[in-house]
Amino acid sequence: MLGNHLLGLYEKALPPELSWRERLEAARELGFDFVEISIDETDERLARLDMGPAERDALHAAIRDSGIPLQSMCLSAHRRFPFGSADASVRARAGEIMEKAVRFAREFGIRVIQLAGYDVYYEPSTPESLARFEDGLRGACGIAGQYQVMLAMEIMDTELMSSVTRYLNYKALLPSPWFTVYPDLGNLSAWGNDTLAELDLGRDQIVGVHVKDTLAVTADFPGKFKCVPFGSGCVDFPACFGRLERQGYRGPYMIEMWYQPGQDWRAEIASARDFVTRKFEEGLS
Repeated sequence: MLGNHLLGLYEKALPPELSWRERLEAARELGFDFVEISIDETDERLARLDMGPAERDALHAAIRDSGIPLQSMCLSAHRRFPFGSADASVRARAGEIMEKAVRFAREFGIRVIQLAGYDVYYEPSTPESLARFEDGLRGACGIAGQYQVMLAMEIMDTELMSSVTRYLNYKALLPSPWFTVYPDLGNLSAWGNDTLAELDLGRDQIVGVHVKDTLAVTADFPGKFKCVPFGSGCVDFPACFGRLERQGYRGPYMIEMWYQPGQDWRAEIASARDFVTRKFEEGLS
């Protein structure tokens, strides 16, 4: 727990060779309440959406026996298969991934699917790709509503979805109760936003918060959005936590970090958890 909030750990903070049972038990031992599963653009993680009965039974058993749920999903597979693609077959694959992810979430009790705010990633963005992206999100909201699974747009490392303000522009177009926002404190800060004002704008839409550090975007530096050690970046964690607490935010926080080969990953995760706990307590003082 972090105060009265559930505290989660991103799956990619853990060595990839661990089994699900080992991942979940490690998260429990390190003091976390849940794990955020990754369904990214790799074939290996995409294949999770098509797991057979034995694999599904093993995952259910690991969740049950460890007591650590998969409470949220980072669905970044749409970077490879974006809704805004000019290729109709890619768009069809994007829709298929979305429906399978929603069904997977329903089966495993995942409360929130975090969406990637890219119209396209490996193609040029155009007015047409943005229109297709909006259509894809509209379809995703329909599927989510059908199965009562929450979708949440992450504040991203690219400009299209770089603020809560930009998310709200899409929310105005897609007024679905299943379409919400999942701010990343690092990404939100790195873009030079008035971070506290942005958190205020999202106060009735925020269903989860990513906790990581970043290096700010400047005129001559593109920013750094991953693998920035906690405390060495631009995020004012006490101010962010304090503002969210004063808003009455009660949702979970999730520490987002990435395993690096050769590191003492348990020590790195424990250190990050201790840092975040200290900054949270500072925000309350």
